[in-house]
Amino acid sequence: MPKAIVMGLGKSGIAAARLLKQEGWEVEIWDSNTSPFLLEQQQKLAQEQITVKLGNNPELKENQLPKLIVVSPGVPWDIPLLVKAREMGIETMGEMELAWRQLQNIPWVGITGTNGKTTTTALTAAIFQAAGLHAPACGNIGYAVAEVALEVALGAKPPDWVIGELSSYQIESSWSLFPHIGIWTTFTPDHLARHKTLENYYDIKAKLLRNSRLQIINGDDAYLSKVGLQHWPYAYWTSVKGLGHLIGGKGFYIENGWVTEKLSSDSEPQPIVAVTDLKMVGEHNQQNLLMSVGAARLAGIEIAAINHGVQQFPGVPHRLQHVCTWEGIEFINDSKATNYDAAEVGLTSVKSPTILIAGGEAKAGDDTGWLKRIQEKTAAVLLIGSAAETFSKRLETVGYGNFEIVETMEKAIPRAAQLAKQYQATTILLSPACASFDQYANFEVRGDHFQQLSLEWASSAITNNS
Repeated sequence: MPKAIVMGLGKSGIAAARLLKQEGWEVEIWDSNTSPFLLEQQQKLAQEQITVKLGNNPELKENQLPKLIVVSPGVPWDIPLLVKAREMGIETMGEMELAWRQLQNIPWVGITGTNGKTTTTALTAAIFQAAGLHAPACGNIGYAVAEVALEVALGAKPPDWVIGELSSYQIESSWSLFPHIGIWTTFTPDHLARHKTLENYYDIKAKLLRNSRLQIINGDDAYLSKVGLQHWPYAYWTSVKGLGHLIGGKGFYIENGWVTEKLSSDSEPQPIVAVTDLKMVGEHNQQNLLMSVGAARLAGIEIAAINHGVQQFPGVPHRLQHVCTWEGIEFINDSKATNYDAAEVGLTSVKSPTILIAGGEAKAGDDTGWLKRIQEKTAAVLLIGSAAETFSKRLETVGYGNFEIVETMEKAIPRAAQLAKQYQATTILLSPACASFDQYANFEVRGDHFQQLSLEWASSAITNNS
């Protein structure tokens, strides 16, 4: 029985291990961390004859070499162990590549970008499903692609389409992935601690689009519109600003409140769906809508199904998600805003004045636009997590003084409610501009905590006042 090693005991790693086991491999999962949760996973997987080794990385010994190493998205592609494995001729690949080999006879929509991926993926899947297609949203969105591949390997009906959200980490470790439709939502500096330069980061994203038979690109993105037709002469472009702003004269745009398609420079414009049919606020969500509708049209989906899918779409958890309203103040969970650009979009999209809760584990990036938006939109800022001190200095630098370091979410919620009353703010917004790993397992857990505390605060405040 050939031996495979899976690096990383997360959702993707477990799915990859189960898929390999089903294919007849002897499987070991290695994770350099250890915790009660990981130990529990270790015991569960032992019952499936999958060995889990915690607290270490594997050693590559000549007499015990694996034939294959599969890498979870969170494991950097260039760590010494993987570089050495490739030099030794051991096949190494990402979980996405492993799943693709099972699912390559199915058309994929591959969605990448710095921000907007999750909403675009979820909305695209909703539209395809409204057309009666079996089209799971998977990848970086919470349902690993290897889970879909495993279901097929176990005899489930194969999907009609795979709607995959692909991070730069997943693209980096996949080389034979060829989607039918590739979507590029936005491009701004992110993950530079891992990818080192903006050029590297761009090239990784671009690889997915170059491998895609059809390409849809956000023409309102400053960077992508600048490289424009020179890099992407055959793409379908999008713009919320009307036909006059449509790069190359073909694609999907908004005119008179309608998403409109123009599939070639000499074809007649065709209105598809009213922008007001989408429940989500903000211009960025109109951009996401254009790309999702574009994918559906290029896949041959009828206009009636697109309208139904858009109208029924509830939005994405942790992305500008309405939690509750207390005495006219909206609590909004934007925990998925893990970088400056996403947090800037969050502030732009909500009513002001806002009480902002920000902070966590800081990322590299340009905070200029975010700080400007804070000055324009917020009455006060509450800072949590390890970035609090750094953020406070940045706010002072731009002359913004109305901030407090509160450290934890438990302290942030009651203080935010107090300040919202004081300043007659309309919104309390969690939009961290940071990763979550200093205090939480992931941004979902952080968002859930904000939600739980907000609902508890609102109900206890109502009880106390009654």
